[in-house]
Amino acid sequence: MADNKKMVEAITSMDVDFAQWYTDVVKKAELIDYTSVKGCMVIKPAGYAIWELIQRQLDDRFKATGVENVYLPMFIPESLLQKEKDHVEGFAPEVAWVTHGGLQPLQERMCVRPTSETLFCDFYKNDIHSYRDLPKVYNQWCSVVRWEKETRPFLRSREFLWQEGHTAHASFEEAQARTIQMLNLYAQFCEEVLAIPVIKGQKTEKEKFAGAEATYTIEALMHDGKALQSGTSHNFGDGFAKAFGIQFTDKDNTLKYVNQTSWGMTTRLIGALIMVHGDNEGLVLPPRVAPIQICIIPIQQKKEGVMEKAMELKELLSKKFRVKLDDSEKTPGFKFAEAEMRGYPIRVEIGPKDIEAGKCVICRRDTREKLEVALTDLEAKAGELMETIQKEMLERARAHRDAHTYVATTMEEFEKLFTEKSGFVKAMWCGDRACEDLIKEKLSVTSRCMPFEQEHLADTCVCCGKPAKKMVYWGRAY
Repeated sequence: MADNKKMVEAITSMDVDFAQWYTDVVKKAELIDYTSVKGCMVIKPAGYAIWELIQRQLDDRFKATGVENVYLPMFIPESLLQKEKDHVEGFAPEVAWVTHGGLQPLQERMCVRPTSETLFCDFYKNDIHSYRDLPKVYNQWCSVVRWEKETRPFLRSREFLWQEGHTAHASFEEAQARTIQMLNLYAQFCEEVLAIPVIKGQKTEKEKFAGAEATYTIEALMHDGKALQSGTSHNFGDGFAKAFGIQFTDKDNTLKYVNQTSWGMTTRLIGALIMVHGDNEGLVLPPRVAPIQICIIPIQQKKEGVMEKAMELKELLSKKFRVKLDDSEKTPGFKFAEAEMRGYPIRVEIGPKDIEAGKCVICRRDTREKLEVALTDLEAKAGELMETIQKEMLERARAHRDAHTYVATTMEEFEKLFTEKSGFVKAMWCGDRACEDLIKEKLSVTSRCMPFEQEHLADTCVCCGKPAKKMVYWGRAY
């Protein structure tokens, strides 16, 4: 019990200091380590295994929609980057530059990719000639570099892992359909795999991606009431195509510019998992993205028959689940606390008395509920529990989000909510950027999205009182 208490005390309570709680969890669960490269992290095996499961399941969903994977260089010549003015201005403060090759100065400096629109455009202008070459539906898994001033593991680092889809189409309508298709895919993935409910909508002009015609987003609410942009999908129209000269001969034998899209998700999804589902004991991982789904802990493991039975159970369960047998010399209490801290969805306890009775004890990580299960029913019960845990984690996260979503119809209500509460605030907006700027300056609050499912909350803008055009989700964000 002392070991158990010691491990839990090593994690700051989220109600005392949420930021420190987050740091304690990512360190204690061995998801990351810090490096001598400021703002960059080592993603350790436990953290990378989560990313692999995200990557694998996302990739399968991409390919089911016709996406093909490619890989482009990580260096972008400055002259190439300069071709799309809005785009380069948007990324200029975050770009890392390479000025030397070995000991020799480069004739032209190159940036380490912050994103790959310009490289894909340079590639597409030579690869696309006819309508028969379209659509191009490509994606790459890679890392990008953005020289962030303030960093936090997974949420914001100077180098991070992601996927970036880049597609080219014959018409604006086809590009728009793909843009929305991928946004919907992201939303479904977050809910079905990560058990994270999201709000789908369009970014305002102020918040959209540099160079895009329109940016669409999925927004999630963390346990502390802050928003996290969890995936974006952009329709570029033909703006990039005109800047880079990407033309094709259409069916009517005329030259036309392609319409493009881009969409991406990153390792910040791991940060979202931690902040949506975690508790004061550590991680709580949804089964579909947990690298270890079941941890078997033998009790009095040196007694005859205990380890043999534990190994037998591991062999049985490993046919369907990702299983770990903790046969270390640590005390059972420490093992229990460690399994909870690492977020394993199910813990199986087996000891001499259990073996004699032909049963074991199952403990759910999400609710900490304990059940006695006959050994003959263990495999079926584990499968049933996995589905229940996955479903109920999403329901709890949705209930938390809904309980922390408020409505404001006046500026007084709006300010009061952001002073006294934490979460999303739904309010009407006139569409004027001046109101967005004022709200950000006054309250450090940004527009998160204009949801597809619009509600009429009032006739006037919450900020200026002019006629309202859109209902917007507002929030403080990571």
